[in-house]
This record gives sequence, C-alpha cells and structure tokens, in this order.
Amino acid sequence: MHDTEITIQLTSDEALVLSDWLERVQMTDLSRLVDDPAAWAPIHRLAGTLDKALPEIFAADYAERLDAARRRLKESMGSFAEEQDD
Repeated sequence: MHDTEITIQLTSDEALVLSDWLERVQMTDLSRLVDDPAAWAPIHRLAGTLDKALPEIFAADYAERLDAARRRLKESMGSFAEEQDD
C-alpha cells in the first residue's frame, strides 16, 4: 500500500495561491506550524511539483496574477471567504 500514489487536482488559481502560501510558510519558523517531521516530505514534494507546473511564478507580472487569482478564489467562496477575513 505504501507505493500507492494519490492525485490531487487543482485549478490554476488554486495552484498559484497554494504555491505562494507554501513558499511563504517554508520561509517562516515552521516548527510552530509543522510539528511532525514526517510532514516535511509531502510539503516539499507538493511545493516542488507546483513550482515545476507553474511558469507564472517566474513572470514579471507574478504579483498581479497572484492577486487576480486570490480575488477570483475569494469570489468563488462567497460568504465563507468573507467570514475568514473577519
């Protein structure tokens, strides 16, 4: 069973926002957030996979693309996103 892989599907907006978040999380003091050393393997694998799949992260207008993706995702979440901003 340990060789079984799981596929996760994300929209390009979800992937871009998640990639940015993972990058920021990896650059902080993660010992507070990631208290299980085994969690690092999937975190790094996911971040690396997203980096390879998202040429947008190297675009000159990356910040604008990221902001637009965040806006679209918040809009798609409706009232749930508004509750999280409070």
